[in-house]
Amino acid sequence: MSTQLVKYILFSIISLIFSIPVMAIDTLMLVNTCVNCHGPNGSSLGPATPSIAGMSKFAFTQAMQKAKNNERPTTIMGRIAPAYTDAEIEIMADFFSKQKLVIYPQQFDAEKAKKGVRLHKYYCARCHRNNSRSGILAGQRMPYLKISLLEFLNKTRSAPTKMMKKLQLMFDKYGEDGIDELVHYYASQK
Repeated sequence: MSTQLVKYILFSIISLIFSIPVMAIDTLMLVNTCVNCHGPNGSSLGPATPSIAGMSKFAFTQAMQKAKNNERPTTIMGRIAPAYTDAEIEIMADFFSKQKLVIYPQQFDAEKAKKGVRLHKYYCARCHRNNSRSGILAGQRMPYLKISLLEFLNKTRSAPTKMMKKLQLMFDKYGEDGIDELVHYYASQK
């Protein structure tokens, strides 16, 4: 084996060894910018900030791309998201998809939550299975969830056509009380 080839192999091995901790540090730096608002490992403590722990990679990436392209109403994310590359968004999506969602207790009205169960089963359960855990609705902060549902209804935030139809049907029949009952139901989930 030539000396050049040996040097090249050694250099490659050393580069690989030293790049692994750098990748971990890069991931930590990226996700730490998220946890400042979205809570420890993405489980929100703030009233108007969604939990992102356990969010699917697809949903996370889609949310970030919509914020990045100003296709989704945001308060802060519309200013932050454009700074991230697609590769960085993928790293964050991978990290948060592996985090366990911690559902912090919220005060909710048990009677409204009981009515919300029926609304969830009739209008939402087909897509948001497992008592809404599959779409990380369970345990989302109540103000955030209510704002989001109203944004969908006002069409300032896009949603799948099927969801929009179901949400509109529910709203036409139950009005804002129905939204409130759903929100209390999701807040009651542990």
